[in-house]
Amino acid sequence: MSTQISTASTTDRNTNPMPRNLGLALAVIAAAQLMVVLDATIVNIALPSIQRALQFSATGLEWVINAYALTFGGLLLLGGRAGDLFGRRRMFVIGIALFTLGSLAGGFATTATWLIIARAAQGVGAAIVAPTALSLIADTFREGPERNRALGVYGAVAGTGGALGLLLGGLLTSFATWRWVLFVNVPIGIVLAIAAPRVLAATPGRDGRLDLPGALTATGGMVLLVYGLSHAATYGWTDMVTLASLGVAAVLLLVFLAIEFRNEHALMPFSIFTQRNRNGAYVLSLVIGVAVFGVFFFLTQFVQNILGFSPLVAGVAFLPLTAAIIITAQIVARLVGRFGPRPFITIGPLLVAGGLFWLSQINDQTTYLTGLLGPMLLIAVGMGNIFVPLTLMAVAGTTPQESGLASALLNVGQQIGGSIGIALLGTIAATTTKNQLVGVLPTHAVVNHALAATESSFFRRR
Repeated sequence: MSTQISTASTTDRNTNPMPRNLGLALAVIAAAQLMVVLDATIVNIALPSIQRALQFSATGLEWVINAYALTFGGLLLLGGRAGDLFGRRRMFVIGIALFTLGSLAGGFATTATWLIIARAAQGVGAAIVAPTALSLIADTFREGPERNRALGVYGAVAGTGGALGLLLGGLLTSFATWRWVLFVNVPIGIVLAIAAPRVLAATPGRDGRLDLPGALTATGGMVLLVYGLSHAATYGWTDMVTLASLGVAAVLLLVFLAIEFRNEHALMPFSIFTQRNRNGAYVLSLVIGVAVFGVFFFLTQFVQNILGFSPLVAGVAFLPLTAAIIITAQIVARLVGRFGPRPFITIGPLLVAGGLFWLSQINDQTTYLTGLLGPMLLIAVGMGNIFVPLTLMAVAGTTPQESGLASALLNVGQQIGGSIGIALLGTIAATTTKNQLVGVLPTHAVVNHALAATESSFFRRR
C-alpha cells in the first residue's frame, strides 16, 4: 500500500523547473484551499444580518448558501478537467480571480439578486481552485515524506476550514458588518493571484478538447442533485420539487455516463476507476461527507439554541476541534509513509463513529464541557486520521493527465456527501421535533427538550 502511494507519475516534473521555495508554494496552495472551504460556512452566521439588510424572504435566504454550493458542486468535474487540459497553474489563477471578483461584488451587493449572483460566481471559482490545488501538490512536491507533509497541511486545512469559517464569521459579523465575510477574501485573493505564478511549478496543458456534451450533462446533473438534496432538507423528500430535481438529475447523470462511454475525449474517462484503492477513497469521501459534515451544522444549532452561546462564542467553541484535526493530520502525515494508509483509514472511521455515538447521548441538560467537548475531540482525531491517507489514495498512481480529475472526484464525494447529510438531517430533525411536540404546550423548556431529542436522534442514526 505504501509503495503504491509513491508511484504517482512525475513526468511533468522532469520537464518543468521545481519552485525555489516549497514552503511558499505550499502556503499559496493551502491558503487558496482554506479560502474556498471557509466560504461554505463563513456566511452562515451572517445570514440574519444579510436578511435584514437586503430584505431577503425566508425562503430566498437559503439561496445565499445554495448559490455557492450548487455552482461549486456542479462544476467540480469540469474545473478539474480544465486544469488537466489547459494547465493547472493557469486555471488555479483564473479560479482565484473569479472567486475574488465574486467576493468583491458580493460585499458591495445592494439587492438580494445581486448577492446571489455574486455567490454563484464564487462557486465557479471554487470549483476550479479546489481540484487544481490538490493536483498542484502532486506536481510540486516529490513523492515520499515531502509530499506526505504537504498533504498533511492540505488535509488539516480541508478538515478545519468549516469550523474556522464559523469563528471568523462570528468575529466579522460581531465587530464589523456582514459585508466583511465577503470582503475578507479580496486582499487574500489578490495576494494569491500575484504569488501563484511566481512560486508554483508551471504545468503544461495537453492536446485534446473539452467534452462539451459531457460537461453540460454532468454539470446539469450535479447541480440538480445538490439542489434536490438541499431542497429535501427544508421541504422533505416527498415534495414535488425535490422529486423532480432528483429525477431529472438521475436522467442527466445516466446520459452523461452514456456519453462518456463512447467519447474519445471524455470528461471522465472510466480508466480513472481502474484502481481499487482509489475507488475506495471516493466511496469513503462520500460516506465521511454524509456522516460528518452534517455534524457541524447540527452542533452550531445546538450550542446557540440550547446552550445559548452567541455567534462569536459558538465559533470559539469549535477551536478545540480545529486544533485536534490540525495536530492529528500532521502526525499522520509523518507516519503514513512508514505504515501505509490502511491503519489510519481503519482507525479514523472507528473514532468518528465513537464520537457520534457519544453525541447521541446529549439532552437538554448537556453542557459544553461534559457532553460536547469530549466527542468533538474524538471526531476531530478520527477526521485527522482520515484526510491525509484518503487524499494520498485518491491521487496515487494517477498520470499527470488524470490528477485534476482524480482530485475533482474526491471533492465531488465530499460535496454530495455533505448535501445528503444535511438533507437526512432535515428529515430527521423535522420528524423527531414534530413527534416530541405532539399534544404538548410549546414552552421554552419543552422546545429545548424537543430540539435536544432531535440532536440525539440524528447522531444515533449516523
